[in-house]
Amino acid sequence: MDGSVALDPVDLRILSLLQNDARTTYRDLAAEVGVAPSTCLDRVTRLRRSGVILGHELRLDPGKLGRGLEALLLVQVRPHRRELIGPFVERIRALPESRALFHLTGPDDYLVHVAVTGTSDLQRLVLDEFTAQREVARVETRLIFQQWECGPLLPPRTGAPSGSGQVRTQT
Repeated sequence: MDGSVALDPVDLRILSLLQNDARTTYRDLAAEVGVAPSTCLDRVTRLRRSGVILGHELRLDPGKLGRGLEALLLVQVRPHRRELIGPFVERIRALPESRALFHLTGPDDYLVHVAVTGTSDLQRLVLDEFTAQREVARVETRLIFQQWECGPLLPPRTGAPSGSGQVRTQT
C-alpha cells in the first residue's frame, strides 16, 4: 500500500479553510463547503485518522516573547554518521531557541531556525550549543529580516483525470 488518501473537492476545501483558521466551527465550515455539520465532522475525523490532518498548532510571536531576533543556522556535521545524528537532533530539538530543524542534502547537513533575544544570545548559542560539539564542523548564520506565511498546502493534482476532482496524496 502506498499510503495515499483519496481527497475529493469538499475535503480539499475543508483542508484549505482549516489551514487558514483552525478554530473555524464545524457549523461554519459545513456552511462554507455545502454539507451538513455532521457530515463535516465525519470528514474532519476521517482526515485526522488517516493522518492528513496532523494536529492543531498555536503560533506565538517570538518578538513579543523577548526573542526578537530570528536566524537560520546552516550546520555541517562531521563525520555524518547515524550514531551521531540521533543525539545531535535531540540536543538541538531540546534547545528553547530552536523553532524548526531540517535534515538537508548538499554541503550543509542541517538547517536550524532559531529565535533569540539578540546578537549576543545568538553568538552564545552558536558557540556554546553548536560549535562546541565535536561533531559540528561548521555553522553559517543567516539573519531573518522578515517572514511571510504562504497559502494553504494542498496536494498536487496528480493521478486523476482532468476535471474529476479526485486527488490522491501521499501521507
